[in-house]
Amino acid sequence: MTEMPRITIIVPCRNEARYIGPCLDSILATAYPVDRLEILVVDGLSTDNTRQIVAEYAEKHPIVRLLDNPERVVPTALNIGIQAATGEIVARMDAHVVYPPEYLPRLVLGLKEHGVDNIGGCMVTLPADGTATAQAIAIALSHPFGVGNARFRIGARKAQLVDTVPFGCYPRDVFNRIGTFDEEMVRNQDDEFNNRLIRRGGRVMLLPDVVCYYYARGSYAKLGRMFYQYGAFKPLAARKAGRIMTLRQLIPAAFVTALGASLVGALFWPWAAYAASAIAGSYTLGILACCARVAHTHGFRCAVAIAGVFPVLHTSYGLGFLRGLRDGLLGRRGRWRDPAVLRLSR
Repeated sequence: MTEMPRITIIVPCRNEARYIGPCLDSILATAYPVDRLEILVVDGLSTDNTRQIVAEYAEKHPIVRLLDNPERVVPTALNIGIQAATGEIVARMDAHVVYPPEYLPRLVLGLKEHGVDNIGGCMVTLPADGTATAQAIAIALSHPFGVGNARFRIGARKAQLVDTVPFGCYPRDVFNRIGTFDEEMVRNQDDEFNNRLIRRGGRVMLLPDVVCYYYARGSYAKLGRMFYQYGAFKPLAARKAGRIMTLRQLIPAAFVTALGASLVGALFWPWAAYAASAIAGSYTLGILACCARVAHTHGFRCAVAIAGVFPVLHTSYGLGFLRGLRDGLLGRRGRWRDPAVLRLSR
C-alpha cells in the first residue's frame, strides 16, 4: 500500500434522489486528498431523477462516474464497481448515508495500522423525518432490545475483530484472493462475503471512533419490508457459510415460532395458553421498560411509537427468516431477484 493509496468508492443506488446529493456532498468534502479518489455511482436504472443528479455531479467533479447496473441488485452493483476500480483500496459507501470528513482517512489509517482485510465503523442512525414514528424507528435500530449485540449499530468501546461491518473498506487484492460478492445474495451480501473472508484467514475490524450517519426508513411499512428481506436471506447466507454466523439471527424467528405455536396449541391444550401468555407477557414487559426510558428522554409520542416499532421489526425479521428457511428447503429463491421489491440501500 502506498503512502496515500488511491481509493475507489463504490456507491450502489436505485431511486435515491432524496439522498444521493447529500451523500456525494459528504464524500467530496472528505479530508482525504480528493485527487486520490474515484467515486463510482452504480445505478440500478433509477426511475426518479437520481441519474440526472449524479450526472450533474459528474459534470462538475471528474472523479465521479455513473455506471449502469442492469440487474438492479446490490451485489451486482458492487461487482460492477470492483471490476471498474482503479484504486488500491475499495470502499463501499451507501447512498442512504452521509460521511464525516475524517471517515475515509481513519479507515485507511486503520487498514495500515491493524493490517486487516476489511475495516468499518459504527452507524449513527438518524430519523428519516421529524415524525415520532421516524424518530422511534431510529432509536430502535440503535437499541439492544431492537438489534441485539450488533456492535456497528449499538456502538463499541474499543477497536475489535467482528463478524461484519456495515460498509466495508478493503485492500483491492482481497477480491483477487477470495472473489467478489455472491450475486445470489440480494440481501446480506456483506455478511456472506465477510464470512468467506474470515474462513480463509482474513480479519474484519470495527473502529468505534469512526462513524457515519444513516437515515433510517420513516414508516412501519418500510421498516417491516426491509427487515423481512433481511430475515429472508439469512438462511441462504447460513447455508453458504455452513453455519449460523451469530445467535442473534435466530432469536426473532424463535420468538415468532414459539408464540405462534403456543397460540395454536392453546386451542387444544390449556398449558399452551400459559406458555403463550408467558412469552407475550415477557416481551410486552421488555417493550414497556424501553418505552419508559424513551418517554423520559424523547417524549410520550415517541414512546408510544416505539411500542409499535419493536414488534414490527422483530416479527418481520422472524417471518422473513422462516420464509427464507422454507424457500431454501424447497429451492425457491427466484422471485427475490425481482428488483421492484428490493431497495439497493440499507
